[in-house]
Amino acid sequence: MARELTLRDALNEAMSEEMRRDETVFLMGEEVAEYNGAYKVSKGMLEEFGEKRVIDTPITELGFTGLGVGAAMNGLRPIVEFMTWNFAILAFDQIVNNAAKTLSQSGGQFNCPIVFRGPSGAAGQLAQQHSQMFESWMANTPGLKVVSCTDPKDAKGLLKSAIRDNDPVCMMESEVLYGLKGEVPEGEYVTPIGNAAVRMHGKDVTLVSFNKMMEEVKKAAEELAKEGISAEVIDLRTIKPLDIETILESVRKTNRLVVVDESWPFAGVSAEVAYLVQKHAFDYLDAPVIRINATDTSLPYAPTLVEAYMPNPTKIIKAVKEVMYRT
Repeated sequence: MARELTLRDALNEAMSEEMRRDETVFLMGEEVAEYNGAYKVSKGMLEEFGEKRVIDTPITELGFTGLGVGAAMNGLRPIVEFMTWNFAILAFDQIVNNAAKTLSQSGGQFNCPIVFRGPSGAAGQLAQQHSQMFESWMANTPGLKVVSCTDPKDAKGLLKSAIRDNDPVCMMESEVLYGLKGEVPEGEYVTPIGNAAVRMHGKDVTLVSFNKMMEEVKKAAEELAKEGISAEVIDLRTIKPLDIETILESVRKTNRLVVVDESWPFAGVSAEVAYLVQKHAFDYLDAPVIRINATDTSLPYAPTLVEAYMPNPTKIIKAVKEVMYRT
């Protein structure tokens, strides 16, 4: 059976279940305890687990991330919450130079089972320093796994898998999806890291995306269906390791690909997907791959400019018609 939960409640349930299951799991970050989390993801957890396992930190991302990495190297399983991944830039030294390299630098003697999680990407008029996507940055680092959740069911399942993983995992969420409701199964389950999901089946074009852009892709696919265009929609769920086989299987059927990625176009996730498809399925393509990205500039503040900056269904539909030579 399934219940309907918001994405924030699904994340809360995942952390709480894992903390009940394993006493080495704990949560730390800014405002996660007394304030119940900046986005109320950790609501009620301080009362249940106490201040030794739900820990409010100072506003020192580099410092408390380092504490988490050290704890992971010594047998604990920390969950480090960033109020936003924009602030995690300050902690990249610990994430990239320590967490990601612990296993290799120790010659396999030390694992670093730690989860770094928080919202990534734009959330309206938050301007340049609060609206950036870091999936491709983290995925560029050997030793890190990167997941990017879309719906409550997978948010819970992916976070449980991340907590149990012996490698450091970066979990990218979205401020605008925390209130999204969806069915979440009762009982124990996990969503495996490394598996994409086909959200809609189709035969004319493959649409690939992740995180909150999946909502824009679904809207576009629904509008395209009214015009007789059947889109297959793939949610990556995991950025690294990337499930390229699911994408290739779809492209071999549809012969066309549009990748929708909120991050900047240069050297992003969409660029890697496009490269791998042309490498492994070039003979199946009936049109060049098209990428829909955010504009290659820092996000402006004005609402009209935010609209121009972000991918949206209109841009996606235009790209689909272009690969189908219907413009």
